[in-house]
Amino acid sequence: METAMDDAPRTPAAPGPLASFARFVLLGGGVGLLSSGAVALLAEQLPWALANVLITIASTLLCTELHARFTFGSGRHAGWRQHWQSAGSAAAAYVVTCAAMFVLHLVQSSPGMLTEQIVYLSASGLAGLARFLLLRAYVFAAGRKTKALRPTWARDLQNRFPVAANVPAVAGAL
Repeated sequence: METAMDDAPRTPAAPGPLASFARFVLLGGGVGLLSSGAVALLAEQLPWALANVLITIASTLLCTELHARFTFGSGRHAGWRQHWQSAGSAAAAYVVTCAAMFVLHLVQSSPGMLTEQIVYLSASGLAGLARFLLLRAYVFAAGRKTKALRPTWARDLQNRFPVAANVPAVAGAL
């Protein structure tokens, strides 16, 4: 005999940190590698910084959707909040890649494409690691109960006064 619980829609469990990181590397890294080639090709027609910003926008939209659906386990598309927050972290990554390329061109007046790719991918990798930590801990953490994300004062208050179980919801509104 089936119960009403059997008919309830099931949401996939959020993957653990290692599984999320593996998915982030696979999906984000795959898009990153494709983006790196696209930037190089587009930079032949446009200034490099403009080519980078165009590819960064397109890849950020794609990656935010992939990370919402697969990397962090929500199983559904990203909302506007996730897109804007992800865009903020992508803007920081854009600054890092541009700064790395700027420094490269200061040090070496006309580097080869291989050197540019090594510098670009290294800067992208470091920025990607920072993005993973930010996306996991903040942007896509809303569906998970994470004590680490609660303000310390709210956690202390909740421990001392069990009635204050809704403090994190109130704290988030402040």
